[in-house]
Amino acid sequence: MRKVGEHKAKKGLIRFEIEEENGIAKRVKISGDFFIYPEESIVELERKLTGKETSKLEEILDEFFKVSFEGEMPYVTVEDFKMALKNALRG
Repeated sequence: MRKVGEHKAKKGLIRFEIEEENGIAKRVKISGDFFIYPEESIVELERKLTGKETSKLEEILDEFFKVSFEGEMPYVTVEDFKMALKNALRG
């Protein structure tokens, strides 16, 4: 099942596309018109979320930004990413 969720942050839209099967995120794509540096951070986050239980995705996302992410996201917060993720999981 394909789930899509978006959230409009202060400076940009964040969009999550999740291919979910039996409670597992088989594929995760994060896109939008927000700025994040380094850009590879999104690919790394997608990798960390892929293959995980959908019930754990928010926790994994939170940990990624607390531990792994060393960059910049002007006018975009971790909470903005969480809102887009939650919207996708609802959808």
